[in-house]
Amino acid sequence: MGQFDIVIIGQSGRIETEALLLAASLRAHAPGFAGRLIVAEPQPGPLWHEDPRMSAQTRAMLRDLGAEILPFENRHFGSAYPHGNKIEALAALPAAPFLFLDSDTLILGDIGALPINSVAPAASMRREGTWPVPTPGWLGYSESWRSLYDRFGLDFESSLDPSQPEECWKRHLYFNAGWFCGPDAQAFGARFRAFAVAIRDDPPAQVAQQPFTPWLDQVALPLVIHSLGGGRPGHDLDGLDGAITCHYRSFPLLYARESDAVVAALERVAAPNRLKTLLKRHAPLRRMVYQGRGAKARALFDRAALPAQEKQIRTILRAHGFWMR
Repeated sequence: MGQFDIVIIGQSGRIETEALLLAASLRAHAPGFAGRLIVAEPQPGPLWHEDPRMSAQTRAMLRDLGAEILPFENRHFGSAYPHGNKIEALAALPAAPFLFLDSDTLILGDIGALPINSVAPAASMRREGTWPVPTPGWLGYSESWRSLYDRFGLDFESSLDPSQPEECWKRHLYFNAGWFCGPDAQAFGARFRAFAVAIRDDPPAQVAQQPFTPWLDQVALPLVIHSLGGGRPGHDLDGLDGAITCHYRSFPLLYARESDAVVAALERVAAPNRLKTLLKRHAPLRRMVYQGRGAKARALFDRAALPAQEKQIRTILRAHGFWMR
């Protein structure tokens, strides 16, 4: 299938714990992966209130697990919008095929078999209609999105899914930024940065009153992908958000809604003592995995009849004292 880079963010706190789990799951479930696992690490600078770098122990363990740590500078985002790390990290990468994964992802199978180096840019369709936000006086989905396509000189009509009805959010190109891929990380990153900064600093009048935190990356992403000749992922990428990866978002959500196989993979990967020492520093993982609270949270839900929206799942978890992030 050809080699490609897997890129994740490594940052102090929760994200470095998730990065360790992802790296360990890659080594456990895709030992033949021939590409590079790059952990992009933001460096201290004026846009950070605190040092964002990972601990020395985490860095050493990531290297033991086969990861490369790549420092990068924040020039546009930082503490004010940490999601911007995934945008700015791409500038430090080689001009080569890449798959970006949010750090809160588990590798479950042979990810190297995915044809990342030969597909058009695409991103995760495991999403909800979170943006634009319907508010009094808003112009609707079509006019909101059209204003952004027009802003960047892109053809709006060709981005639409005609199988979906007018003014349905699914008619529009919209992704979860939990994974995205392309043939050239440098080109993708430059376009992503330019579009995101322009939308943040000078949005079209039609969406100027819309909230862009935390959705800026997901607003810019479909525009980037469309501008680079990509679109909705084809069936050759079905293993992402499927049999090959799980973007679990948080440990309580994982136990609430993911399959028995994903739970077993998490607990197996987290079991070795050399990892456990580091992973236990993160309270939600410690309580959910090592202290058994995950099994109790899981018992609250029927995986065959889950609430329709993630916020409903979070509400149930919170009401029973299981919501932790």
